[in-house]
Amino acid sequence: MKSLFLALLLAAGILLPAAELPSKEKFHLFLLAGQSNMAGRGAIAPEDKVPHPRVLMLDRSGNWVPAVDPVHFDKPSAGIGPGRRFAILLAESDPSITVGLIPAACGGSPLSTWTPGALWQQTESHPYDDALARTRKAMESGTLKGILWHQGEADCSNSLSRTYHKHLTELFRRFRSEFGNPELPILVGQLSQFPGEKWNDSKKRVDAAQRKVVEEMAPAAFVTSEGLTSNPDRVHFDAKSQREFGRRYFEAYRKLLR
Repeated sequence: MKSLFLALLLAAGILLPAAELPSKEKFHLFLLAGQSNMAGRGAIAPEDKVPHPRVLMLDRSGNWVPAVDPVHFDKPSAGIGPGRRFAILLAESDPSITVGLIPAACGGSPLSTWTPGALWQQTESHPYDDALARTRKAMESGTLKGILWHQGEADCSNSLSRTYHKHLTELFRRFRSEFGNPELPILVGQLSQFPGEKWNDSKKRVDAAQRKVVEEMAPAAFVTSEGLTSNPDRVHFDAKSQREFGRRYFEAYRKLLR
């Protein structure tokens, strides 16, 4: 009944009060970073507005509120991404914890904007600096347990794809250093491979670079996108696939914990 009431409030556009938080060690935080397929562009259904009692998100103002889609706010087109389904499955797998999502993905952002001081004009934001600030704010209340990453489409050019491995390695090392955990788990979602889609050499290089970074930077995992389908734009995963992607991120994280 309480979840239904919260859902009705959200549907009516009523601002929810800040959520009550568990102890810091039982509040497991995850940074959601990358570009639009992490932010999510899947169509939102009524079920996506029903809060889970132990899944929260850091809103635009830095408050913890019930996690409902859209989790992100990078662009008006923000919709369903993989983060919420990942968090719900994780919370249900361990009744003792609450999961907190830190949305920081920026639609269209190339890897070059995920560096200190870099501005991404499409979202009028500083992807790396903002992710850092939001995560540090979140860590005042909880414990950072991992990073979910999906990005690379913006770097599928001949020149950018050739330096992708180097720059992605630098970014992940920087994140781990800034957050004080050299073994912070990182989950990298694979670029789209929609039915009928043909990869050019640049996309193949980005894919190979991501796989190599995961191998070199344990604990890390590569999350396949095989069989996932798209919105009509042939760019973004549809809602059904984003929910499935979230499940795959969860399974990959669970394997890392073992």
